[in-house]
Amino acid sequence: SGIELAGVIARDPNVLYARRVLEIGPGVGVTAVAALRAGADLVLADSESGSLLFCAFNALDQASMEPTTVRVNWRQPSATFFELAGEGFSLVLAADVLYEDEDVKPFMALIERIVAPGGELWLAEPGRDPATRFVKAMRKRGWRGTEEKYDSLWPDPHDHDLDVVTVHRLRRPSTTSRRGRSDLGQGGD
Repeated sequence: SGIELAGVIARDPNVLYARRVLEIGPGVGVTAVAALRAGADLVLADSESGSLLFCAFNALDQASMEPTTVRVNWRQPSATFFELAGEGFSLVLAADVLYEDEDVKPFMALIERIVAPGGELWLAEPGRDPATRFVKAMRKRGWRGTEEKYDSLWPDPHDHDLDVVTVHRLRRPSTTSRRGRSDLGQGGD
């Protein structure tokens, strides 16, 4: 999924130029390298410090730039992370981060809090049920956008349902609705 997301960036790098971008769960840094080469002001967020170090090293090696890194558990983000997010990022990138049903609500809450009004989430995912539920819920909350499907470069020999990667480009509404940030802690879906 990260490779497909990097491919989307590489095909239209001007979209990221000079934008404040956050990547959640950067893996080995394939998407990060593409974002840095496109001129993004990039912040990487992951719960594992080793992953962040490895990704930063790859970015430095492959793009000659080192992104800002922040250790964060997106299920329970800290006040320090929200301070870093400030008024929000104009773009958040995430590739194959939703594996469990219990991750959907915390991820929704995080995304609605850190994507600036009018900003975007680009989510690449191989068809896992939690990701499908997440996208459907975000659309109900007024997020709009496109989706592009790509044949996976490495099909899963055990699960052919995961042989296609979808890249969702979801735009947050420019104004906060009644179901926006204000009701996240009050049981919104």
